[in-house]
Amino acid sequence: MAFQSPLISIPRKTTTDVDWTNPIRSIIAHSYGEDPNTYAEECSVLQRCRQDAVRGAGSDQTARDLLYKYFGQLELLELRFAEIKVAFPWNDAFTLKLTTQTSLAFEKASIIHLLAAVLSSLASSPSRADPEGLKRAYFNSRASAGMLTYINDNFLHAPSTDLSREVVHLLIGITMAQATEIFTEKLVDEKKAPALVSRSANSAAGMYAALVEEMKEFQGKGVFDRNWLYVLQIKARLFASLAQYYRSVADAAGGKHGAALVRMKMADTAAQDASRQASTFSYTFVGSATPSLPHDTATSLVEITKAHASLCSEAKVQATKDNDLIYHDILPSEASLTQIEKLPVAAPITIQEVYGNPDVSKLIGPDIFIRLIPLAVHESASVYSEEKAKLVRGEVERTELNEGEIRASLEHLGLPGLVSAWRRMTDDDEEGDGEVEVSSAVRRLAEEIQQSGATEPMLRNLDAERERCERELRELGGLLDNESRECERMRAKYAPQFTQSPSGPQTAHLRNNISSNLGSLQAASSSDAHISSLWREIQANVAVLSSGHDQLQRAASQVAAGKAAPAPAPGVSLLDLQEEVGAKGGLDEKEKEELRKAIADTQERLDRLGKVRRERDEVLKDLKEKIQNDDVSNLLLLNRRSQNVEPQLFATELEKFRPYQGRIAAAVQASSSIVQELEMVVRQVEKGKGVKERQRGQKDRQRRVREWERKLEAAGEGYHEVRAGLSKGLTFYESLSGVVNDLKREVKAFVGSRESERNRMVSEIETRQRLAGSPPPPPSAPGAGARGLDAQLAGLSLGASAPYTTSPPPKPTSAYSPAPSLPLPPQQTSTPSFPPPPPAQPRSSNPYDFGSLSSLPSAFSTSSPVQSSPYSSAPPRPEPPTQQRQGSYGSDYPSPPSPYPPPPPQASPPRSGSSSYYPAPPSQPTYSSPPPPTSQAPQHGYPAYPPPQGQQQQQYPPPQPQYGGYPSPPPQPPSQGYPGYQPQGGYPYR
Repeated sequence: MAFQSPLISIPRKTTTDVDWTNPIRSIIAHSYGEDPNTYAEECSVLQRCRQDAVRGAGSDQTARDLLYKYFGQLELLELRFAEIKVAFPWNDAFTLKLTTQTSLAFEKASIIHLLAAVLSSLASSPSRADPEGLKRAYFNSRASAGMLTYINDNFLHAPSTDLSREVVHLLIGITMAQATEIFTEKLVDEKKAPALVSRSANSAAGMYAALVEEMKEFQGKGVFDRNWLYVLQIKARLFASLAQYYRSVADAAGGKHGAALVRMKMADTAAQDASRQASTFSYTFVGSATPSLPHDTATSLVEITKAHASLCSEAKVQATKDNDLIYHDILPSEASLTQIEKLPVAAPITIQEVYGNPDVSKLIGPDIFIRLIPLAVHESASVYSEEKAKLVRGEVERTELNEGEIRASLEHLGLPGLVSAWRRMTDDDEEGDGEVEVSSAVRRLAEEIQQSGATEPMLRNLDAERERCERELRELGGLLDNESRECERMRAKYAPQFTQSPSGPQTAHLRNNISSNLGSLQAASSSDAHISSLWREIQANVAVLSSGHDQLQRAASQVAAGKAAPAPAPGVSLLDLQEEVGAKGGLDEKEKEELRKAIADTQERLDRLGKVRRERDEVLKDLKEKIQNDDVSNLLLLNRRSQNVEPQLFATELEKFRPYQGRIAAAVQASSSIVQELEMVVRQVEKGKGVKERQRGQKDRQRRVREWERKLEAAGEGYHEVRAGLSKGLTFYESLSGVVNDLKREVKAFVGSRESERNRMVSEIETRQRLAGSPPPPPSAPGAGARGLDAQLAGLSLGASAPYTTSPPPKPTSAYSPAPSLPLPPQQTSTPSFPPPPPAQPRSSNPYDFGSLSSLPSAFSTSSPVQSSPYSSAPPRPEPPTQQRQGSYGSDYPSPPSPYPPPPPQASPPRSGSSSYYPAPPSQPTYSSPPPPTSQAPQHGYPAYPPPQGQQQQQYPPPQPQYGGYPSPPPQPPSQGYPGYQPQGGYPYR
């Protein structure tokens, strides 16, 4: 056709913007109990979706796709917000009257009506000259009819004219008639059989004739455009003519020339009527006034009807001539002609079919409010999840049970290790020098021992640390002993002027700390001895474990061969051993051949069993993943309004896992069959005499290896015990070293202070003696000096019956005291013969004025107002602020600064393995303790130094040696060694 038949397109409804956000936020806050702000983005997306759909809705593909998407989102939105109230204003498509309702159903019906209008526009706009355009027009016409049918089936009470049942029914008829017209055009273009074309044309003619009668009822109501009626009348006559024309051609081809001539006359008459109506319509039609029709509607109809009328006229003339000249057939009456059958009308494409298309589902996209799930859907989804969990648990239990049965069966049969033993039998490996499998526990133990490093250096380090701590403690005791002897020697030499207090009370806490630490060392040494003893017991087996994998494997082979096997256990008969040894023998060729065949069969079945097990595990893994990713929330949401649909829906959804269950069941059955076959093969092989004898020897090898492995495991436990003990011991000695270092600083500070004080006091005494003209004390004989020193020391009360009190000696008067005068000597029973002091000389004539010596600071000077001394004439010096010397642990004792230069530093003695530099204290004291002082100042001694951590609440045994004759601490129970370690009992760190 040169001209395309015009099609009527449905006018479109119009609307304005609405507010989705506030109503949705209100429902989310009140019905769902969630924060509406978290769904602000979803609300804005829905708002834009509606604006794009209703504003940009035109007769193109984009408008249709936007409407598809918006209506799909409305369907999903209704499942969550069924009670939402939004004012939806829509203008009637025909009367342009504004209708506003808050029902979501009204919004859906309006969108579907608009979508039907867009589809009808798409059907009328493209060219139908090519097959693709013809196909698209046919589909869109039927889809438009399906949309309108959905409105009539689901929306009963129409709020506007364009949604009323009568109007929608008429629109459905128009779209279906146009679809039949398009189908007839397709048949004509494809030159189908004239009878088929006539049937299709007759269907279109009947539909158009019915529409004309139906539309006449709306005349005068201002609903439809009057031009629609004219177009429908013209098409009704045109397609009636086409039906008679093609039936005439069919009758002529069938030899019914008379009936064909009559039908051709009828076709010509109908064509002339259609042509006259088209000509009349062309004078009254204005394209701009009727946007629902193409602008060339009148012209196209005129040309189409004119061309068809000309065709019918020529065909009638030719048929009349042929019948008059050739056929001479009788012409029947029109009423006697048979009615032309109508071709069944194509059904409309339903909305479900449209949205079932994957392309349309892709256009809709994901649910905008997919995160917002109603509580009822959550509950149903939980029920479905439990059903899935039951399914998975059943399959996992079946798989695990099957795997346990397979492993137990293989272990019982000794496979796959039994195959290697059979191969060695076929190779005549009499000695069994093949590889011996070492257990995984022993291999892991060997790797741990190799990675942990050597133990011998740690043992040597432990002994060295213990010896060093003990040596330093004894050296500190020697320092205190030397200081005490030196003090008493000076006291015996310069008595009574030498007034330095004895060091015994001041060093009691130091000696107590030294004794406590020595007791701790003694207890720790027993723990160290236990560790060393345990290491010597397991050292050989640990060396095997730490030798490396190859050496371990060779040792296992030797044990299996009996080269390093232990002596036979009691109760085992030597005759039985000899019988076992002599029972070894080779296999004959027949047995070897049967054994090789059994090896091949067993290996093939083992390989097949491994494949079945892997396939079973992979299928189970796929099933878990598929069930994990399966989500039916959307389905439950879509079927929310259906009643009692969950059981059927769950059963349908669980059916998709049935293939996985079947594959797992088949794998379980196959593995059980293979295990039974393996058991039969093994039993058949074990019936052979040679195999039975060789297997007996193999069991002996395995027994020896297992016993050897148990010894290695026991050695590994002992190794961990030794390593833990070494770690705790080194930690203990490290902390003890810190304590000893602090104690060393305190002792050295105390000895240095005492030595400085003693030197200063001796210097003052000798100066006074020189000034007084007294000769220095005569040197005594070595023996007498020793006896005198022993006699002086014997007078000291240092026995155990009268220990020193912790009170310090009388506090000496400092040089900064108000009366800095030298003390008077105490009364003696036998006064030593000192010459009288020389007469005082004038200051001007004394070249050596030592009067200022009386003001020198003396830590042991006492005030004596009645003494007449030439040194008392010196004026008193101003008293400086009192200074106190701070000990290592916060204890203070008076040590005022001296105006004399300090004594030269003494070189520290060379340190050796023993305290040989310092005289060893005698086993019994050779001097007695001095009597306790009559009056003592407040104590300034050192506070007791705490023992190492973990010993403050423990008691330690008394040390063996006695230091300087001072009383030992009271007897205490033995120490517990270093913390957390039990020397002789069980180890808590195992």
